[in-house]
Amino acid sequence: MRWHRRLRWKLFFSHLVIIVIANVVLLATASFMASLGLVNAAPFTVGAAAAETGSLDPGAAPQAPLLQQFQTVVQQALLVSGFAALAAAVVVSLFVSRRIVEPLVTLSAVSRRLAQGFYRERTRITSDDEIAELAQSVNQLADALDQTERRRLALLADVTHELRTPLATIGGYMEGLLDGVITPSPQTYSLILHETNRLQRLIEDLELLSRVEAGQLPVVARRTDLTRTLEDVAAQFEPLFSANHVTLRVEAEPNLPYVWADPDRIDQVLINMLSNAYRYTPAGGSVTLRAVNAGEFAIVAVRDTGVGISAEHLPHVFERFYRVDKSRARQSGGSGIGLAIARHLVYAQGGEIWAESAGEGQGTTFSFTLPLAPPGTEAPTERQAVLEAT
Repeated sequence: MRWHRRLRWKLFFSHLVIIVIANVVLLATASFMASLGLVNAAPFTVGAAAAETGSLDPGAAPQAPLLQQFQTVVQQALLVSGFAALAAAVVVSLFVSRRIVEPLVTLSAVSRRLAQGFYRERTRITSDDEIAELAQSVNQLADALDQTERRRLALLADVTHELRTPLATIGGYMEGLLDGVITPSPQTYSLILHETNRLQRLIEDLELLSRVEAGQLPVVARRTDLTRTLEDVAAQFEPLFSANHVTLRVEAEPNLPYVWADPDRIDQVLINMLSNAYRYTPAGGSVTLRAVNAGEFAIVAVRDTGVGISAEHLPHVFERFYRVDKSRARQSGGSGIGLAIARHLVYAQGGEIWAESAGEGQGTTFSFTLPLAPPGTEAPTERQAVLEAT
C-alpha cells in the first residue's frame, strides 16, 4: 500500500485542507470587508479639518476618528470572516469525516449481523487503505464462520444418522425379544453389544473433541520408547487388519532415540490414523507404520495403499467435522473428528502433523513429528502440560 493511501495520512491531509480553506476564506472575507468599510467611510479633506480645528496640520485632528473607523472595520471583517471560515471548515470536516466514518459504520453493522449468526454477510468496501484491509479481514472471518457453521450442521446430521442406526437396531431387537418374535441367542446378544459399543465410541469421540478444543486435556510428556509404542499399537490392530486381508507392517529405524512425549496420547494419535487407514484400504492392500530419526525430531508416518485423497481435500483433512467422502465415512462409521483430535494431540506435544497423497487411488501418508528426549534423562521423568486449542 502506498504511503499516501494510508488512513493516517488521509486524516493529516484532510485537516491540512480544512486549515488552508479556513485561512483562505478568512483572508478573503477580511479583505473584502475592509475595502467595503473604507469605501463607505465619510470623505475627509484637509481644509475641512483645518476649519474645524484651526490647524493646518492634516495629521493632527483626523487621526482619532480615522483610527477608530479602521478598527471598527477590521473588527467587523474579522468577525464575519471568522464565521465564514468556521462554516467552511464545518462543511469540509463533515464531508471528510463522512467519507471516513461511513465504512466504519458499515463494518460495525456487518459485525453485528455476524454476531447474530448471519454468517453470509459481507462488506463491500472498495477503498485502498487500512479500513479496506479491516473489511477484508472481516470478510475472511465471515467465510471461516460460515464454513464452520456448515460443517457443524453437517456433523449434526452425521451424528444423528450414526445414533439413529444403532438405536433402531437395538430397539428393534429388544422389541422382538420382548414379543417373542426373536429367539434369544448368543448371536442376537452379540449384535446388540456391537451396536452398543458403536454408540459408546461415537460418544467418547465427541467428548474427547470437546475437551481437546476447550484446552482441558492434560498431556504428561516423558521419555518414551517410540519403537515399542508403535509395535504395541500395531499388535492391537493386527487381528482386525488380518480379518480384512490387509497387511500391517512396522518399520522402525534401528536404534531410534527416545522421544519426549505422552505415550497414551501417541497411542490415541496412532489409533485414529490406523483406524482411518483401515477404513479406506481395500482387501489386498497394505498399511506401513514407519518411524525415523530426523535430528531433533522423530517422524512417524502411516502409509496406506487405499483410495487416496485429491489435492483440493488435503489442506482440510485435519479440520474438525471435515470428511472427504461422506457416504464412505458414514458406511464405515467415521465421524470426521478423529484426525482433528490427532492434530491437537500432536501440537500439544510440540510436534507437527500433515498429510500427503498423489491423488485418488494412490494411497495416503499421514505423518507427524515428536521431539526427541533431552540427553542424559536415563530415568523416566514427567512434566505436566496443558493442551491449548488452536
